[in-house]
Order: sequence, then structure tokens, then C-alpha cells
Amino acid sequence: MTVHLTHPDGLLQQTDYAPVAVATGTRFLLLAGQVGVTPAGVPTTKDLMGQVHSALRNVATGVRGAGGDVGDIARLTFYVVGWTPDMADDLWAGTARAQQSEGFTSPLPPITVIGVQALWVPALLVEIEATAVMP
Repeated sequence: MTVHLTHPDGLLQQTDYAPVAVATGTRFLLLAGQVGVTPAGVPTTKDLMGQVHSALRNVATGVRGAGGDVGDIARLTFYVVGWTPDMADDLWAGTARAQQSEGFTSPLPPITVIGVQALWVPALLVEIEATAVMP
């Protein structure tokens, strides 16, 4: 693994994600935002939890396709349509499913959640970008 996750003293101490990732490697991967769709572009589900899981599965596919693995991911950015704090449980449930099925780290790497008005297709609720550092 090329990414070491930490919780420095003085930062918010929580368990869902690490606020700092220190990455060492020779290749830097910037993955375009991934959504919960099939390769044909069909949404996999209508709910946030399922779309988070599917989008993270697509993130894992993209990183693996570039020769890395999910342990190489140093940062995730979630763009969530109409974000409100009461959506957090569904977001974390979707990430937990991806941790189980795709091997994402626990805690996850640093995450930023940004509320947006809309994505490119009205049925989509979340888009996830990833940055990875690979050996």
C-alpha cells in the first residue's frame, strides 16, 4: 500500500475516514468522477446508499484498470445532489458496503462531501472523484 492514513492530534477525531493521507509512490492517478451506472450508462439504483456503493465500485474498477488498488487511494471527493446532514447515514452505509465488497480501507482515506444542485443526468444522486498514488 502506498498510502498511510493518520489522525493527527488537534484534528476532529472520528472513525469513518482519516483526515490525513501520506502517499509515496511513482505514479499519480486522477480519476474522473464516477457515478452509480453500468458500463452502458444505466443507473444501478435510485437510492443514495446504493448509488454511493455503485460509484465506489466504479472508482475501484478505474483504479484497478490503471494498475493500482483501492489501498492506493489518497483522497475521495463526493458530490451529492441536494446534500443535507440527514443524508449522512445513507452515504456512510454505501461506503460501508464498498469497504466490504471492494476492499476500501477502514477508515477511508480523506473525504470531502460537497452538496451540488444537479449532476449530468437527473437520476444520479452522487458522483465520486478519486486521487491515488501508485507504486
